[in-house]
Amino acid sequence: MNQTDLIPTDAAMRDLGVRLAGVLAAGDLVIMSGPLGAGKTTLTQGLAEGMKVRGPITSPTFVISRIHPALAGGPSLVHVDAYRLSGADELDDIDLDMTLPDAVTVVEWGEGVAEGLSDERLEVAIDRRPDDTREVRLTGIGARWDGVRL
Repeated sequence: MNQTDLIPTDAAMRDLGVRLAGVLAAGDLVIMSGPLGAGKTTLTQGLAEGMKVRGPITSPTFVISRIHPALAGGPSLVHVDAYRLSGADELDDIDLDMTLPDAVTVVEWGEGVAEGLSDERLEVAIDRRPDDTREVRLTGIGARWDGVRL
């Protein structure tokens, strides 16, 4: 997967998350990057809606990690915010390796911190443009993402 989308509204960001949820499976790692207010949590809300997991989905900045169990038999969503972490060692303390095989793991602010969790991952880079639209770049790393399209 290697695609770029221009997202005009929060609703469109959630819709992108719902569509993305349709291609995610247990064991998938999604690493999100982008400035404050770019829409990382909004995109995760769409993922959660599409995955049919228990909510509400809010930024886990102060709790670092939340597990949202599946309501419809699919994988759980593990939602992590690495903003307050100083590096991969602190991320390792969360024991994501225990939940990673059976869940979809989303790490906000994960660039430069979470790549070591898996050789195969989806990197989501969100840039906020001057007109307040978002440019979302989806880059699949590893064979898992070869040929995947939204």
